[in-house]
Amino acid sequence: QVQLVESGGGLVQAGGSLRLSCAVSGSTLSINFNHMGWYRQAPGKQRELVARIDNVGFTAYADSVKGRFTISRDNTKNTVYLQMNNLRFEDTAFYSCNTYSPPFGPWGQGTQVTVSS
Repeated sequence: QVQLVESGGGLVQAGGSLRLSCAVSGSTLSINFNHMGWYRQAPGKQRELVARIDNVGFTAYADSVKGRFTISRDNTKNTVYLQMNNLRFEDTAFYSCNTYSPPFGPWGQGTQVTVSS
């Protein structure tokens, strides 16, 4: 069974940086591993897709993070990364990874990012 394990979150001051990692273990064939994305959910808000990457490296970003966040992947390690620079208070959220097109994987435990102003 596939598992998605996120790490790298924490508390950071506004303007700081964090790098999140999403390690995919188990059978990547059971999910659309070619299409991976980072999602976030802030308190009281719906989960939103903030960055996505396909198997050839094409990336796309939500307007709110464009120019500050960079998604990348290492297929040899079945890992997807999210480099977050110039963090803002409004980036505070619970971050998780998954595919952005079916079949989706089970949601992992995610990682909390808290930005202090």
